[in-house]
Amino acid sequence: MKKTLLSLALAASSLLPLTTQAADVTLRFAHFFPPVATQSKDIFQAWADKVKEESDGRIAVELYPASTLAKPPALYDAVRDRIADMTATVPGYTANRFPLTQIVELPGIVKNAAHGSCVLQGLYESGALDKEYRETRPLFLFTHGQGHLHTTEKLVKSPGDLKGLRIRRPSPVVATLLEGLGAQPVGMPAPEAYESVQKGVIDGVSLPWEGQLVFRINELTPKHTEVGGLYTLAFVVTMNKDVYEGLPDDLKKVIDDNSGKAWAELSGKVFDELDAKGREQAVAAGHEIHTVEGGAENPEWKPILDQATESYLAELEGKGLPARDVYQRVQELAASCSE
Repeated sequence: MKKTLLSLALAASSLLPLTTQAADVTLRFAHFFPPVATQSKDIFQAWADKVKEESDGRIAVELYPASTLAKPPALYDAVRDRIADMTATVPGYTANRFPLTQIVELPGIVKNAAHGSCVLQGLYESGALDKEYRETRPLFLFTHGQGHLHTTEKLVKSPGDLKGLRIRRPSPVVATLLEGLGAQPVGMPAPEAYESVQKGVIDGVSLPWEGQLVFRINELTPKHTEVGGLYTLAFVVTMNKDVYEGLPDDLKKVIDDNSGKAWAELSGKVFDELDAKGREQAVAAGHEIHTVEGGAENPEWKPILDQATESYLAELEGKGLPARDVYQRVQELAASCSE
């Protein structure tokens, strides 16, 4: 009787689906975007799914969105210290750590996110940024689209209109620009901007249209000023070096195959599509949008923006960094990425 029951049990077990094999390694991927954000789904989750597929399930990736493992300014160090295994973050949120990377953020360089991502990924691949990322292993770099100005009450048409306005800035580079334009820059990551605008702590924000959409700032800022080429913002997806080095060669190859230009291009495409949606949202809401003729080349704006660029490059050169050489390389990449 016992033998019969055992035979039945074994036969029944053979009809059950096979148990999914456990992953050899699980990567904790931290970022600051909301979990419902398109970036989280179409870039970071897409990357996770591709890595899982190409590793036959041996690499699993767990996303930790909305700064659940570390606040935005601490995300890079969280990867270095292995609080997270990898991150997507803004180098400029960590002041003075990535000054050469941030040269791509200067006025008049980036046309859109796809263009900026081509420039920044190319700059990294040239070796110009190796020292800045020596503590982690970057996988791909990208930018958002052109940043603009969005205000609660006053429509900015000329630099003089910014005088005294408290404007959220994402990085020290953009702070320099805003100071030159007469504004009072207030540093904060994008996820904190909504509450600050809502409470009247700031009068507006510097963000691309994508950020206006994703972080819901269009709800609070009905005045918009497009200064084409005002600035952009650099991003990096990077991994803990020890975690990468600890992988067997075949799994390293999976990571390597999902690094570089292709993912930079995809990221730029996603950001550009969101820019279009963010602007469409503001138009549909009946907001005022002022577009500065000629953008960063406009005679009213250009001298101030040129001075901000010169000031930034001179500051880095004073610290012994090859800022002007990198700036020239960025301009060359900007031209070749436009072809």
